[in-house]
Amino acid sequence: MIVLGIDPGIATTGFGVIREESDGRVSALSYGVLVTPKDDSLPQRLLSLRQQLNALIEQWRPAESAVEALFFATNLKTAMAVGQARGVVLVTLQEAGLPIGEYTPLEVKQAITGYGQADKRQMQIMVQMLFALESLPRPDDAADALAVAFTHLQASRYSRLETGA
Repeated sequence: MIVLGIDPGIATTGFGVIREESDGRVSALSYGVLVTPKDDSLPQRLLSLRQQLNALIEQWRPAESAVEALFFATNLKTAMAVGQARGVVLVTLQEAGLPIGEYTPLEVKQAITGYGQADKRQMQIMVQMLFALESLPRPDDAADALAVAFTHLQASRYSRLETGA
């Protein structure tokens, strides 16, 4: 099963594409960031994000998706823009017919490191280890997106065990 993980943002949106093999092994197929031009208007940036996300979906054809839930930010303007980007992400995934899991940063940190207060570096190291990557996944948004996808995969595994599917 292929899972697309997303860490929403307006300037950069992290993405991670992972696959669970039939033997249970997990591999990272692709990761990085979708970038929107800072000089574009907000509507242009949101459209660019949607187009780039659609291209990712077309390329990888994931079976499921996962998105990091918003946390409260001190900068209201930034929080609003990230919220709008997250809305575009959710609508785009829904239009593609993908099941969507949503996970808080705390849930993702607990799933990846076992510690809900893990810092960015700890997360990157664990993601590198989980996917046997040659180097730390960068930027942070990409590492976070891989972590979100893995969290969803773990939740899906548990759900399948619970239901016997």
